[in-house]
Amino acid sequence: MFIQTEATPNPATLKFLPGKVVMDKGTADFRNAGEAEASPLAERLFGISGVTGVYFGYDFITVTKESAEWQHLKPAILGSIMEHFMSGAPVMGGTSTLAEASDVEGEFFDEDDETIVATIKELLETRVRPAVAQDGGDITFKGFRDGTVYLNMKGACSGCPSSTATLKHGVQNLLKHFVPEVQAVEAL
Repeated sequence: MFIQTEATPNPATLKFLPGKVVMDKGTADFRNAGEAEASPLAERLFGISGVTGVYFGYDFITVTKESAEWQHLKPAILGSIMEHFMSGAPVMGGTSTLAEASDVEGEFFDEDDETIVATIKELLETRVRPAVAQDGGDITFKGFRDGTVYLNMKGACSGCPSSTATLKHGVQNLLKHFVPEVQAVEAL
């Protein structure tokens, strides 16, 4: 098994491409070892000293570190990913729920803005999320209130130094162009 790695705009996060489907539906974001109990693979990765975040996309895994250097962490992470896929164990445990399913429950917007929100979600799904996934992250809709769109940053995007620029100059400008009611974009 050959696992490729790619740098992300976030220097604390590295993208791992195992050459296999990681999550066939949805995504999963783990910010600590307690949350990782829903995934045997995430638990294994959090067992490596220095790992502070794990995110699963369709065909990639992003791992976030604290102060340790990648040259020390990378071999252990590669080994853990390889061992997991070679064992045939599932990526997610049987009782887990997908992250996207819980995201929808936490959405907030006025019923009168339903058409605007549908347009915002369509733009995020078709134009923003594919580009952000290439960098090992994800952006999901959380809410719309008083002209402000609230988004959730995941994976490599969470804590990324350039995420503010991405939101303000990329996502905000795109949404303002296509949806005049949008005045600002904020991360939650």
